[in-house]
Amino acid sequence: MIDQQYTPGPASGAKIEKDGDNWTLVVERQLRHAPEKVWKALTDPAQLHEWAPFDADGSLGTAGAKVNLTTVGAPAEHVTETVITLADEPKLLQFNWGEGTIRWELEPNGAGTRLTLWHNIDKRYIAMGAAGWHICLDVLDRLVGGEPIGRMVGPACMGFEGWKRLNKEYSTQFKVEAPSW
Repeated sequence: MIDQQYTPGPASGAKIEKDGDNWTLVVERQLRHAPEKVWKALTDPAQLHEWAPFDADGSLGTAGAKVNLTTVGAPAEHVTETVITLADEPKLLQFNWGEGTIRWELEPNGAGTRLTLWHNIDKRYIAMGAAGWHICLDVLDRLVGGEPIGRMVGPACMGFEGWKRLNKEYSTQFKVEAPSW
């Protein structure tokens, strides 16, 4: 459910890296909370359920662990079995989600955390991914701060005016055409 009081800030903190036909979205965000708190939000299934675009049937915090990730809002149930490839608490987390790799790096920065996300995304959807992660990270930051605003992912989020604006802004920044539905 979209919180009607929430308005995302402008598209910022994201860039793309290209390696031939492979595109990676890189998002940097300063969060107000210590890496240990952010780590828990990235790995604990109950917290993931409050902000992430997938649900996990187990903790993501142990290298080698097998976890099923269920994409939220997919037209049909979409479950990806993943293996956590890197887990160095509270600094580094990496796993596959579908065809892409998700990598999180957390660095202490003052009283908070500089979080960097790398996500391989098909070029056609990279601006959409940036808009989605932008909103997810806003929700994560508020959740960890004890001010939850509710999960905003999937098709419900794509109908949200804030997501539509971010998708256009990121499309312009990345010089990609936003898909027309």
